[in-house]
Amino acid sequence: MATPRSPVIEMKVVTANPPDTEREPATNGGINAEDTSVSITRGGREKGEKAEAAGVEEGIPVAKEEVPVGARLRRRLKESARQCCSVRTLKRKLPIIQWLPSYRCREFQCDLIAGLTVGLTVIPQGLAYAVIAGLPPQYGLYSAFMGCFVYMFMGTSKDITLGPTAIMSLMVGTFAASPVKDDPTLAIILTLICGLVQLLMGILNLGFLVNYISHPVINSFTSAAAITIGLGQVKNVLGLEDIPREFLHMVYETCAKIPETKVWDLVMGLVSMVLLFILKKLRAIKWKDENQPNVKISIPKMVFRKIIWLSGTAANAIIVISAAGITAGLLSHDIDVITITGNITSGLPPFGAPQFSNPAINLTTSEAFSKIGAGFIIVPLLGLVESIAIGKAFARVNNYKIDATQELLAIGAANILSAFVHSYPITGSFSRTAVNSQSGVKTPAGGLFTGALILLALQVLVPYCYYIPKSALAAVIIMAVIQMVDYKILLVLWRTNKWDLFVHVITFICSLTVGIEYGILIGIGICLLLLLYPMARPKLRVTNEKNVIVIQPDHGLFFPAIEYIESKVLSLALAEEKPKAVILDMLHISGLDFSSLHGIKAMVTEGDSKGIRLVLCQVRPDIAEEIENEKIPDLKMYATEAEAMEELILSAQSECEEEEPFISHL
Repeated sequence: MATPRSPVIEMKVVTANPPDTEREPATNGGINAEDTSVSITRGGREKGEKAEAAGVEEGIPVAKEEVPVGARLRRRLKESARQCCSVRTLKRKLPIIQWLPSYRCREFQCDLIAGLTVGLTVIPQGLAYAVIAGLPPQYGLYSAFMGCFVYMFMGTSKDITLGPTAIMSLMVGTFAASPVKDDPTLAIILTLICGLVQLLMGILNLGFLVNYISHPVINSFTSAAAITIGLGQVKNVLGLEDIPREFLHMVYETCAKIPETKVWDLVMGLVSMVLLFILKKLRAIKWKDENQPNVKISIPKMVFRKIIWLSGTAANAIIVISAAGITAGLLSHDIDVITITGNITSGLPPFGAPQFSNPAINLTTSEAFSKIGAGFIIVPLLGLVESIAIGKAFARVNNYKIDATQELLAIGAANILSAFVHSYPITGSFSRTAVNSQSGVKTPAGGLFTGALILLALQVLVPYCYYIPKSALAAVIIMAVIQMVDYKILLVLWRTNKWDLFVHVITFICSLTVGIEYGILIGIGICLLLLLYPMARPKLRVTNEKNVIVIQPDHGLFFPAIEYIESKVLSLALAEEKPKAVILDMLHISGLDFSSLHGIKAMVTEGDSKGIRLVLCQVRPDIAEEIENEKIPDLKMYATEAEAMEELILSAQSECEEEEPFISHL
């Protein structure tokens, strides 16, 4: 006997939207919330499942059986696994898949020119920055190529170029300085852990943490770091030796040893700085007819302008190569008057996993980690702040978007892989990113040509770096970091917010005196205190009417504020001879925690013992449910302030009427 089919019931829910309106997919792949038109069909098992799925997608509650927790967890895991393995996720995690199919000869030409131009900039910078990090010069080049290759696959900004920077080099010299000269063990460990921390932050979407480092803190830290780096290179311009790294001692010893200045080093340094200044001005020249489409520019004139622009862009390389040539010429005639860089190890770096100890210098793993200490947190955060700030700035200028989470993953992966080629921590470089953008780069593939040029330099050109004067490298560093000192912000902060100016000045002073690593921590701590103080001491709007006090906090009622509000409520209610009733207006209260619930209970209990009646008004339904679950005796909640006021006045009148016969009897 055949089983009869259950009847099909159709139910349609229609909103005010027109039926012919085209629905667009939401950002999460579902249906836009504005359009809730849906047809739900119940009948066979397959149709019921489709209807339930449609209801879940469009936010419509569907009646369904209670699903066990284990089944819900398995379903959630399957859904997450399906999303992680989708083509859409792959394209998001490897952006190269999106732009590579449309890559043409035009993009190749632009990326080739930009990549080689950036390479000419990063080679002298890398050699110079390694000195700041306390490492041999070749480690600056070791740090300059792997990040370019990784970012080409994972980056979302066409302009950013990863590599060694002045601030990262200073942080390495601060946190990962080895007790043995030229030993890179601590720096490589820091690179690996830095990459792991950044990658984990990207996976957990913790990039928002960098938002707690305010702009005044970053700005003052950057300025202090630039001054520290710049003054630290004065010793090389003067040809001085045995100058300590700590800022105040460095300044004192440099000034004390000025009589020992080597004149030829000083001349080479000053001439290099002047020429760098002039050459970089060439890059900023704006020709009157370059933006006029109707004006035809002749080929010789165009070539001349390109040469002028390239001279300004490759100023560092031109100065370093010229200085090395002059020094080599002098040495060939036995004139040894200029301090040179000396022997630099040539060839590609060995590829291998980082070592967490170094028996040759009696450095154990525990000692290595204890020496780096807070650097495992500060260095990754600074790297993220620097890279994401640069990416957003150039994305805004060039009218495209970057994915901040993907940027975290990219820079984390770049640091992890860079640790396998003896690199120290890397991040986005503002100066080289500007050169990359001005060179007309079209895609992240420009990093491929930058990295290839650096590998070529390591294999072929490094032996010729023997003749580079230390004063010329110092001039490159000084002219690079001097642009990082932002003194104009002081006037802006004075006009806008004095507290921000206070934070800026304190961070700056502490970074120079106490230490660059402690300065930024102090600045972040002060910012957090200023941010949390209003939560601990919310402003209270107090009104007094008919022997009833109405208190309305302007912030949340979480644990930093509950004791303060409790004391204020009781002191205001007992300010006069007769205790007053209190209405606590919860209009601006968006949530409660364990401490605040117990604080409310304590206010009610202590108020009852002192003759104070406390009621609540304008409580959100979810908060009211939390308070009811606490089961606080004699606590009432009202929908409006007027309703609570009326109830308290009537209650006070009834109490007076009850007391009157007793008074008459006396």
